[in-house]
Amino acid sequence: MVLAAVVVVACNVQKQAEHEKTSAQQLMERLDTLRQKGYMFGHQDDPFYGLTWEYQKDSSDVKNVCGDYPAVMGFELGGIEMGDEKSLDSVPFTKITEEIINHYERGGIVTISWHPRNPATTAPDGGRGAQKFPEGSAWDVSDTTVVKSILPGGQNAELFKVWMDRLSDFLATLKTADGHKIPVIFRPWHENTGSWFWWGEKLCSAAEYKALWNMLQDKLDADGFDNLLWAYSPGMAPDLTNEKYLERYPGDKRISLVGIDGYQWGTKEDFESQLDQNLAMLCQFAEDHGKIAALTECGLKNLTDSTWWISTLTPVLDKYPISYFLVWRNYKEEWFGPSPAKPDAPYFRQLYEKENTLFLNEIK
Repeated sequence: MVLAAVVVVACNVQKQAEHEKTSAQQLMERLDTLRQKGYMFGHQDDPFYGLTWEYQKDSSDVKNVCGDYPAVMGFELGGIEMGDEKSLDSVPFTKITEEIINHYERGGIVTISWHPRNPATTAPDGGRGAQKFPEGSAWDVSDTTVVKSILPGGQNAELFKVWMDRLSDFLATLKTADGHKIPVIFRPWHENTGSWFWWGEKLCSAAEYKALWNMLQDKLDADGFDNLLWAYSPGMAPDLTNEKYLERYPGDKRISLVGIDGYQWGTKEDFESQLDQNLAMLCQFAEDHGKIAALTECGLKNLTDSTWWISTLTPVLDKYPISYFLVWRNYKEEWFGPSPAKPDAPYFRQLYEKENTLFLNEIK
């Protein structure tokens, strides 16, 4: 009887410990467990539109090709800072909330990016200049002091506080009907080692970048968002050494997932070589720092090589213990995921059938 009582107490203590973990901590443990099975497939804006449809209930180009949803779905919040009704990809924010909840409740994993407009050059009324590339957008790099201007004491600091409040208000909508906060891989300020976003390498010092990261993270932490798993992901580069990766890294206490964004813009051989080198560095970094590694964005625009999924991408990915890879969206004249209407579909089904590639039904 004494032994039975001890077992009951031990079980209760374990359950209490599990209950006390934040949803972000639980997500981190889930990612770690799942990567023992393989790596997950992710797709940006998957449930909203495809190459031949838009806003059809339960539709997905990925599902229409292989019969299953992506394990990971990516969503974009650019425009929320302006109080817009739709994101920079023209998706209603109410629809984004709905589909994030849907994917979580079907057992999937959610990742969010945020490309806020340039606070130094955006029209105050959110006019057309704020919505067209590059003037006023996240890609507007005409002002090289914008990061400094939104840090405490800067001329745009008060404006950016309002923007962070609006982001916070949106994140507060990401909960189930019973009030459970949905765990999210949150990936702001990405591709920072390039200079095509206003937070890029040539537009702010390493110290300013870290201050920007810390300001946003501290704000959202203070607002109670313990469901955010923070991801840091510079762009793939030929010189992405451990030292280079650390240069703007916010620190182990602030980051849970480390990634890179890597697209094939040149030859197959150059992409394979660079991806191989970058993932080797990244996975070693993750091991040394106790983090999860992922290929947080990737793709070949318009799948000009229909065999790319199995001839180029997965032979490299198979070598590394990454959590997931995410390809960008399918949208009319520019797509990165599979589609039943395109010649890459049978090769994507081969990727789907691989034992170590995980889709929704394999992670539930």
